[in-house]
Amino acid sequence: MSNEINQKSILGIDLLPCCDENSTGYFRDGYCRTNEDDKGRHTVCAEITDEFLQFSLSKGNDLIAPNVMFGFPGLKAGDKWCLCALRWLEAYEAGVAPKIFLESTHEKTLEVVSLEVLQKFAT
Repeated sequence: MSNEINQKSILGIDLLPCCDENSTGYFRDGYCRTNEDDKGRHTVCAEITDEFLQFSLSKGNDLIAPNVMFGFPGLKAGDKWCLCALRWLEAYEAGVAPKIFLESTHEKTLEVVSLEVLQKFAT
């Protein structure tokens, strides 16, 4: 898969940006685009919640604290961010999955989570 912007969402339309923050997504361009190098599959555009942030922290991934070295601003509830599909699935199974933006969630997410489940979390 190329890193072109015109990849598809889970709805089969051209992928829309997740947010205006250029620091999100595998390519750090605001889109939840992916390619074969994206081992984490950063494909789920989600609206971050405090519950999800605490869950991620409990799994060893601190998304709260800024990391200047990597240009990471730190997240807070209400932010939109490209999450790893497997982490979103883990959060779903734990009952803390955040809402998602279907038109900004990459079609590769469907290899991990069904469209039926994802639609239940649409904003």
